[in-house]
Amino acid sequence: MDVIEEMRLLQPSSMVQISKKNPDHFIKRALQITKTGFGQPSFFNTDAIIQQLLRQGKTIEDARNGGASGCVETGAFGTEAYTLSGYFNLTKVLELSIYGGFDPRTKQQLGPQTKALVSCKRFEEFYQQFEQQLEWFIHIKLEGNCKIESLFAEWMPVPFLSLFIADCVQNAEDYNAGGARYNTSYVQGVGLGSITDSLAAIKKWIFDLNGVSANQLIESLEKDFVGHEMLRSKLIYDTPKWGNNDSEADQYALRVFESFFTLVDGKPNNRKGFFRINLLPTTSHVYFGSVTGATPDGRLAYQPLSEGISPVQGADIKGPVAVLQSAGKLDHVRTGGTLLNQKFAPEFFNSDEAYQKLVQLIRTYFRLDGHHIQFNVVEAETLRNAQKNPELYRDLIVRVAGYSDYFNDLGVDLQNEIIARTAHTSG
Repeated sequence: MDVIEEMRLLQPSSMVQISKKNPDHFIKRALQITKTGFGQPSFFNTDAIIQQLLRQGKTIEDARNGGASGCVETGAFGTEAYTLSGYFNLTKVLELSIYGGFDPRTKQQLGPQTKALVSCKRFEEFYQQFEQQLEWFIHIKLEGNCKIESLFAEWMPVPFLSLFIADCVQNAEDYNAGGARYNTSYVQGVGLGSITDSLAAIKKWIFDLNGVSANQLIESLEKDFVGHEMLRSKLIYDTPKWGNNDSEADQYALRVFESFFTLVDGKPNNRKGFFRINLLPTTSHVYFGSVTGATPDGRLAYQPLSEGISPVQGADIKGPVAVLQSAGKLDHVRTGGTLLNQKFAPEFFNSDEAYQKLVQLIRTYFRLDGHHIQFNVVEAETLRNAQKNPELYRDLIVRVAGYSDYFNDLGVDLQNEIIARTAHTSG
């Protein structure tokens, strides 16, 4: 950790694995590096990772030798070929469901023709339409990935890597062809916070209060809320939001999680292994937002979606503990990794008491079987100044998703998304 603090390297990215047996001073030392503001190290829950690997069928020995790599992905090091098969836009599927599978951006029928929101009499009926769309697109995703894996197995062998991964030599099969002891294909769900808040808004305003008709909501979305500012205010400020330990909102995150998990987990891949789920975006939440119109949570068209399992930017108004209480309701053990970002103002770290609070914050989240947490420690004003005067901030590093990068090297949309994240303070 001394070297990490001194060198401030972007790659290889650094992390610490925390178990119940780690002393608090170890976590505190890592947080002292976090305070310097370059987004490293990230914190992982060793005990949860072992549970994840055991659930997937690894032996206890292989599970204990495993950990997280890449961004937050769980794997049994040296014995497993675990690959990311691509990102999946959960919020876009909801948008298509509102229109019965029709995409208002491309003007094409992309999904199966199901009941549109205006034709649904109950929320449960609408959610069933969403699940039909989700099943359709998950099927396309898995089938397409199996074909890609077949191409890799036939045309892109990796003999050198195969020498170092257990059982490839014994099985006389390449790493890309299922030769490893374990073979996992992860599908990364993106936009959990955005879809959660959107479902909460639809349930409350259309089906519970009857305060807004489906036609009114759709008209406001199609006009990007121009002329519908009062409705947008209700959707943003008067609707339950993920990340505030509000069961009214959190129930939809859990429900989407279950739907996504059920459709993906355990399905066979083309490498004699199985598909599993992750919840992480890298930077795809920015791109996915750019192809998704305005959403019922009040988000404007083509703006970034929520990132990882983090709340929608600025929606977590009840402090960091409430964020962890919401995130802790997910069953992280049934995933291969979840990514949670939090941002703290630098002045939070001005006392030893503050460090101890953060140590206990991490301990509490990991007791809930949370998989991962990481921190940005920077003022939003500093980031705005860096946008205006990049030549003065060439060494400014921020935590993006599962990695850190120079702020100046990020696109403007991604810079703005990081600025918009809630910054927690000692107050």
